[in-house]
Amino acid sequence: MTGSPAAQHQLDLVPDALLAGRAADGDTAAFEALARRHGPLMRATARRLTGSLADADDVVQETLVQAWKQLESLRDPAAVKGWLLRIVGSRSIDHLRKRRNHADLGDVENTVDATSPPKNKDPETNAVNSSRIEALKAALAKLPEEQRRCWVLKEFNDQSYEEIALTLNISPASVRGRLARARITLARTMEEWR
Repeated sequence: MTGSPAAQHQLDLVPDALLAGRAADGDTAAFEALARRHGPLMRATARRLTGSLADADDVVQETLVQAWKQLESLRDPAAVKGWLLRIVGSRSIDHLRKRRNHADLGDVENTVDATSPPKNKDPETNAVNSSRIEALKAALAKLPEEQRRCWVLKEFNDQSYEEIALTLNISPASVRGRLARARITLARTMEEWR
């Protein structure tokens, strides 16, 4: 970290566009301010995509290194947040490919478990909830990878079609199609569970 805490606090008030422009000119304090501002969202996004806090930290670190090297390629400095999140998405997918765990299943299991209702004292309710979660995991496991990624980004990460398209480097129309097919398949599979 460079500069005094007061100077850092002042940088935290500067708009993204100005910080990105200064960082592209080599101002490390401006880049650090961007990292502080958007780091928590980048980490949460990476966590949703990789399913692991440790992997998320690695992805964010790799993203920041890549962003620092490529800042001059950012056409609209005001869009630095979306640009950083696209890099996080790409790096997360690269990370999953490296692990050869394309399915996002470990991620989905962790996310589904984390978002499941709290344990009830009623054993019957617990059994039904557990069965529902296992059915969803199994249904997601059967989806093609492209559909599963779109579904996870939409349902667990609450990304828009345009954000998903940028993350996966596909068109918004492709995202809509993949999500529609995934939802139909999941609805049919979960209907059997009921």
